[in-house]
Amino acid sequence: MGKMECGKTTGIIKKPDAVKIESLLQSGGIDNCREQLEEILGEAGIMELDSLMVRLYVSMEIYIAAHSFSSGIGVDSTAFCERFGTVDDIGSRLVTQESSLSFLTELVRQCIIWRIEAAAGNGAAITRKAKQYIDLNYMNDDVSLRSVASAVGLSPSYLSALFKKESGENLSEYLTRVRIHHSKELLCCTSKLISEIAYDVGYRDYRYFSQIFKKHTGLTPRQFQTMANVRH
Repeated sequence: MGKMECGKTTGIIKKPDAVKIESLLQSGGIDNCREQLEEILGEAGIMELDSLMVRLYVSMEIYIAAHSFSSGIGVDSTAFCERFGTVDDIGSRLVTQESSLSFLTELVRQCIIWRIEAAAGNGAAITRKAKQYIDLNYMNDDVSLRSVASAVGLSPSYLSALFKKESGENLSEYLTRVRIHHSKELLCCTSKLISEIAYDVGYRDYRYFSQIFKKHTGLTPRQFQTMANVRH
């Protein structure tokens, strides 16, 4: 967006940094959320410009991000709108710069509270559900953070942070560990070709499977298979 006339002031309005907004919602604290929000708004120009149109433009970006985030952690959309209004309602909360900042601070702070409550109450259960989904679907090459997040009803970014907190490893690391475990069983107990085993555990690229297998075991699939056959 270019220059806009804002009362007696002309400035350049920028979209709020989407990455920083997501980071604030995902990992920000209650006590300092206003300061972090002010930093984001300052970078977007809203702290210097007094046009309602500008405030609406910037605030809408944050509202939409907060709505999407809250939905991703299981907050009912109706409950969100009852608390903060619909997109058609928020203009009435942006009459002044101070009221705009208060509204957005309340919005972000409540999302953080919802996030903390969701993690405290459901973190372990959600992580177990994510692991169960991976355990049942590891053989599909399209299993990913996004597909697992969809299965458990969370946003990918939120599930990623929650899974790491609860399990101590990234979701992708767990997926790889499951695939390597099952590939070892197949290498030991079947006469399948290594390329077939790679396919069976979710790797469509045989060479990539071999690289990952050696990284985690110190052996190539062929070396591991040979050693297993010698022991038997």
